Amino acid sequence: QVRIVESGGGLVQPGGSLRLSCAASGFTFSSYAMSWYRQAPGKERELVACIFSAGGSTIYSDSVKGRFTVSRDNGKNTVNLQMDSLKPEDTAVYYCNAAFVWTPGTPLFDWGQGTQVSVSS
Repeated sequence: QVRIVESGGGLVQPGGSLRLSCAASGFTFSSYAMSWYRQAPGKERELVACIFSAGGSTIYSDSVKGRFTVSRDNGKNTVNLQMDSLKPEDTAVYYCNAAFVWTPGTPLFDWGQGTQVSVSS
């Protein structure tokens, strides 16, 4: 049974940092790309970042490029998202999911509960 659990969200001031973590189980973690998504109120869920299975390649949305860094530990079945220079428009619920490298924006499994990130002064 696939299980995905996100954590690390919270309230932070503009310009601050947060580190999100995602723990996954129930599938061969090292065989899949892992993607982070976010959904802001009233908006569709969007792809934020993706890291390929071996961890050597990453992609980012234009809105977070240069500020967010995705990493993974295949030994621990975890994927992290380091978020720096946060802006109010980064406020959203953040989710992670597995993906195929050729379709990084297409989630393969049911969503976890997500973790809320709020950026406000």
